[in-house]
Amino acid sequence: MKQATPWAEVFDKLAQAGAETGLMVGLGTLFAVLGGVPLGVLLHASAPGGLRPQPVVYRVLGFIVDLTRSLPFIILLVALIPLTRALVGSYIGSGPATVPLTIGAIPFLARLVQSALREVPVGVVEAALTTGASKPKIVRSVLVKEAGPALISAIGVTAVALIGYSAMAGAVGGGGLGNLAITYGYQRFDSRLLYTSVAALAALTFLVQYLFDLVSRTVDRRRQITV
Repeated sequence: MKQATPWAEVFDKLAQAGAETGLMVGLGTLFAVLGGVPLGVLLHASAPGGLRPQPVVYRVLGFIVDLTRSLPFIILLVALIPLTRALVGSYIGSGPATVPLTIGAIPFLARLVQSALREVPVGVVEAALTTGASKPKIVRSVLVKEAGPALISAIGVTAVALIGYSAMAGAVGGGGLGNLAITYGYQRFDSRLLYTSVAALAALTFLVQYLFDLVSRTVDRRRQITV
């Protein structure tokens, strides 16, 4: 019978794998925000009834976003190996795994952003239009401001999804807690490493969700006081 990994070694491996997961999720979330928020705003603005309706642009962007979102992440991960290798020189490790994580997260967040902006009351936007405000200013000062708490929640949902994606990335050498659970826990029949990795992923998920919910509620209370 295989001897269980000593607890000291388990904690060392968890610390290293946790740092790798944190790197993947942190960078993936950052790049998803940089790409997904503007894309979501563009989807909302170009949609029928938006600030600047552009049916062709909306349909093309919507098709690309929905096509990317429809692919299971593990398939997208494997399909993007050539692109990942071309961009960063390798597809092994937590750094290269950020590429497919970002590409998978941007359309996911874009749709969430579009949904959040759609919930902004039409009357608020119309009132801003009557004052002669430019459309870019309306986006910044009205849409984004009014939808602030929902946008923060959307980013939180994306970060949580990326934790799950990062675990899948571990299946193809992405590193992190997913790789620790699969390679060192499951494949080597080490239940101690397997279940502690799962517990660490669950704890990280709860922590990230709690923090984003807390920030969203704080921003929402401040906005209500300002109003």
